[in-house]
Amino acid sequence: MTAMNATPVTDQTRVGGGTPEPRRSATSFLRAQIQQSLAFATLVVLLVFFSFASSNFFTWSNISGILLSTAVIGILALGTTFVIITGGIDLSIGTGMTLAAVMTGIFLVNLELPLMVGVIGGILTGGLMGFINGFNIAILRLPPFIATLAMMLIAQGLALVISGVRPIYFSSVVGFKDIALGFVIPGLPNAVLILFVLAILAYVLLSKTLLGRYTFAIGSNEEATRLSGVDTRKWKIVIYTVAGLFTGVAGVVIGARLDSAQPQLGTGYELQAIAAVIIGGTSLLGGRGSILGTLIGALIMSVLINGLRIMSIQTEWQNVVIGVVILIAVFTDALRQRRAAS
Repeated sequence: MTAMNATPVTDQTRVGGGTPEPRRSATSFLRAQIQQSLAFATLVVLLVFFSFASSNFFTWSNISGILLSTAVIGILALGTTFVIITGGIDLSIGTGMTLAAVMTGIFLVNLELPLMVGVIGGILTGGLMGFINGFNIAILRLPPFIATLAMMLIAQGLALVISGVRPIYFSSVVGFKDIALGFVIPGLPNAVLILFVLAILAYVLLSKTLLGRYTFAIGSNEEATRLSGVDTRKWKIVIYTVAGLFTGVAGVVIGARLDSAQPQLGTGYELQAIAAVIIGGTSLLGGRGSILGTLIGALIMSVLINGLRIMSIQTEWQNVVIGVVILIAVFTDALRQRRAAS
């Protein structure tokens, strides 16, 4: 799994033609390793703490529930990693996931399309939202926060309007539930398998392709990348579209997991996914991140939420704890940036 560390591009990007040259100092590499080690140590501490706090925590049914929860948050976080590495943000992934699930329900239940066609339609719904986000940010030059905040509200409203504010149940669709809860590998729910497959795909995209190279380059120094001959506007649209496709997959998975499309679900998932990315070591200022770190961060968020619930902590206090975790993650990232600049 340690092979999933992606190589960022520093501000020392070559200008004057050609593609940006990725470079990584020994100090930068060491900091990334330390951050991932701290994140993994945090995960271990949480597992040990909740195991002692509740005898029901370390049961297979509960661990399976944690993994299923991680699948949804993790898939969202994988796509968000690309966006945050560019120095952007995507607040629409939670409600976008809900809209993708609702559209999957429309395709499969209302229109009675074949299973594969409906699933692809749901995924492409997410991709379309990502494309619109990228267009608004790259072409219309809207700030990522504003563009994706608007898309968050649009997706939330469309999910309610299209569904008629009623859940869409997939009980009549043969095989759909198995997408998340079936077992290709005995003992491992398909949703978790999908997460692992997408993590490998995200790693390849981020570390072995031009998409990954330009993702880091844009986040490190967008102007230098543009001057080197790279069409940064086009690549931003591609990056946000890829992130949207991950959101679409998350919508299909959560629909299959719940065996229904819940139009009022989704709000808050974006914060958990963004927190998972930051906890995993991806910088909010862009230019640095890794898929392995994101997976660890997603596990931390799922374990924390599950542990608080199994200890019967009130929902209000769960939100307080999650908010504090997000605050600590952002503060830690800012502290790393200040130390790197000094």
